Parts: sequence; C-alpha cells; structure tokens
Amino acid sequence: MGRKKILEMRDLSVSFRTSQGSVEAIRGVNLDLYKGETLAIVGESGSGKSVTVKTIMGILANNQKLNSGVIDYKYEQNGQMTSIDLLKISKKEMRRKFNGKRIAMVFQDPMTSLNPTMTIGDQIMEGMFIHYKTPKNEARQKALSLLELVGINNGEERLGQYPHQLSGGMRQRIVIAIALACDPEILICDEPTTALDVTIQAKILELIKAIQEKTGIAVIYITHDLGVVAKVADYVNVMYAGRIIERGTVDDIFYDPKHPYTWGLLSAMPDVNTKSDKLYAIPGNPPNLAHHKQGDPFYVRNEYALNIDKRIDPPVFQVSDTHYVASWLMHNNAPKIEMPPELQERLERMKLEASQYD
Repeated sequence: MGRKKILEMRDLSVSFRTSQGSVEAIRGVNLDLYKGETLAIVGESGSGKSVTVKTIMGILANNQKLNSGVIDYKYEQNGQMTSIDLLKISKKEMRRKFNGKRIAMVFQDPMTSLNPTMTIGDQIMEGMFIHYKTPKNEARQKALSLLELVGINNGEERLGQYPHQLSGGMRQRIVIAIALACDPEILICDEPTTALDVTIQAKILELIKAIQEKTGIAVIYITHDLGVVAKVADYVNVMYAGRIIERGTVDDIFYDPKHPYTWGLLSAMPDVNTKSDKLYAIPGNPPNLAHHKQGDPFYVRNEYALNIDKRIDPPVFQVSDTHYVASWLMHNNAPKIEMPPELQERLERMKLEASQYD
C-alpha cells in the first residue's frame, strides 16, 4: 500500500505590514505531508517556520497578508474522501470543523498556551465538549486515558490541578494531551521541547513517536535543532528567508546535503568527537527581508556564492526522486563544489553510528 498524502501546500506567500513597508516573510513555499509520517521543518529563528504552520491553522496576525497559495487538506467525511483549500474558508468554519478536531498544534511554551484559571481536566475536556458534545463522564474517562498515554500518573489528582502546580515537562505533556483529545489526523509541534532539559526533551520526543506509531497521525515538527530532526523525522524541509531551500528524506539531508546553508546547519551541531573547543557558526546574520530586493538572500553569507546569486533567486533543482535543492550550484554549468572535508568526515561517522542501531 502506497503513501497517503493528506496535506499539500503550493506556492504559499505571506507578507507582513510593518513600519518599514511590506515584508514578504513566506515566499512560494511548497510542502507535502503523508499519513503516519513526520515532516520536519528546520532553519534559524526568523526563517518562517512558525508562520508557515500557523497559516495551516488559520492563525494570522492582524498585520499579516496572504498573497497567494493553496493548502489542500484531504480527509474522510461520511465515508467519502474529500478535500478543501484551508485558505478559502472562514476563521469561524476553521475553528468549528478543523482546528483542534482534525488539525492540532503543540506550541513552544506550555505556560502561555495553558489557561492558568482552568483546571487541567477542564482544558483537556474542552475540545471534546465543543466539537463532539461528549457527555462529561465519557470526556473525563478519555482525559484520564490521555494522561496515561502521555505518561502522567495519578490522573484523578492531576485533573483537578492547575498549570502552576505542575513541572515544565508535565505541562508540556498536558499540552500534548489537549492536542490529542479530539483524535486529530495532523499534529503540528512547534519547538515543543525548547525550554526543557535534555532528559525531559528525550522523553517528549519518544512520547510523540510512540503516539504516532499507535494512532497513525501525521506530524509536522518545527525546530532549529538538527539533533532532534535525526531522531523524529522521515522527511526534512530546510527553510531560509521564507523559502524551502532544500528538501528530501532524512538520509538525503543528513548524509548527502547539497545546499551550503544546510552544510552550515549540520556543521553547527555540537560534536563530542571534535578536538576543537569552538562551535561552528554560520557567518553573518539572517537577512532583513524588508530590505531584500533581488537575488538569493543567502548570497552575502555564502562563501560558495556565484555572481548570478546576487541577481537572481535560484530555482529548485531535482537531485533525485526525493531530493530537491534551490541553489545555482546545482546548475549543469556551475563549478563543482564539495562540502567541507571535516563535515563530510563527520556525516560519514554519523552514518556509521546510525547503522549500528538498524
């Protein structure tokens, strides 16, 4: 049985009205999501990751403008497969039919996404009441089972507690339980482990993976941590300045990266085997898109940049059936550039280490 596509985004462009003028924050983004798989979107802060997924949810800021795009969501209704462009429905319909019910989101900071005046139980059950009119006793039993699913003991006691009474790791698990309360088909995780220590982070990652294997949901995982990506992702989209500049399977991105920006992200990962006490950092800063006029925004930070990069943003070149790169270095007439030897050695070592666990 083949892969089942449930979300298809095409040519998404979003801008923001600012005091400096219009800023095109998302520039022609395309992505595909398949049932039971995890798609990771990675990149530096400000690259457009969160704006992209919030647009799927219909969460738009007051100064945000949708310029173009289609987000085709395919789902089953009354026993028949149907599809709808999420960008063409009203906010009211989005909240009533899709948000929380079919598409749910886990935000970065549980303290800002949880209501401090409501008990944990009321927050978990709220979506069941709104979307399905679930009887209270039935909703309570499901809330208890969700607490068990996310690894929280003493469920009866926890349902009556408030967010401030729980640790950071437990609050994040509660947020995941709330997101799963209405059995969504798509779970969007926006940096869900950023504020947690490494031990709790590993448990949250394992939890999301276990839930996915049990329920078959599709997961979009937003992060700037490539170490996390290696553990959770099936496919990876690398984002820079509001555009997907490289996409492929997790093996494509980790063992055969083509874009110099991807090389920089991989080189910046901490490495216990290195003898140097310095961490690599990509030179320069992410661009201010309010001032970007033409060419590749990565041009000024790219030591392998070509003259054409200053004038024309590169198209997307196909490397393989699964691997695509937006870089003029992929053009047939471009000079052949190899990734830095130290990065190549490191990726080979990572590949060898990963093979020992297969």
